[in-house]
Parts: sequence; structure tokens; C-alpha cells
Amino acid sequence: MKWQEVSPVIVSIIIIITVAILQRQSKVFAAILATMPIITPLSLWIIYDATHGERQPVVQFTQGLVMGIIPTCCWIITAWLTSRAGLKLAPTLAVSYSVWALVLMIVLGVKRWTGG
Repeated sequence: MKWQEVSPVIVSIIIIITVAILQRQSKVFAAILATMPIITPLSLWIIYDATHGERQPVVQFTQGLVMGIIPTCCWIITAWLTSRAGLKLAPTLAVSYSVWALVLMIVLGVKRWTGG
């Protein structure tokens, strides 16, 4: 296994550990770190490296990112609303992922319907 394949995984693990440590000091800062565009560039790095910098696979991947951000934003909003409403973790996650899946199906349906 090459360093280019392993390094994004190592960086991801470091970020998760950092969030776990920071959450003791500031929940807001830990949340900001958790939502920073860190995993996305690491994923882009993996795609870029795997395809030797070919343009089309990178364009396809970033198009998928644009489509995926809408359901992800809905997931975050749903998690926030359900936790504010007093739901425990398991129901919060279940409802949030259900909303994410529904919105993702809508986004993919619109993409297919518009020929995109």
C-alpha cells in the first residue's frame, strides 16, 4: 500500500480524535471542526491520485459532491431539530438518515428527470 493511499485515512483518524478531545472544551468548536471541509478534500485527493489526475473522474466526483451536499444539509438540520425536541441519539439518527435518504432520492430523481 502506498503512502498516498494511507495518508488520507490517517488524517481522518487524527481529525476524529481531535474532535473527541476538543468537545470537552467547546462543543461549538468541535462541531465546526466536524463540519469543516476536511473529509471532502481528502476524498478528492484519493480520487485524484487513483485516476492520476484525469479531469473527467474528478469532475464526476465533484458533481456528486454538489448533489450530496443538499441531503447532508437536511440531515444536519433534522438532527438539530430532533435533538432540540428531546429525542435520544438512536431516534435522532434514524429520523435524520430517513430524511437524508428521502432528500437524496428526490435529488437523484430530479437529476434523472432533467437529464443531468
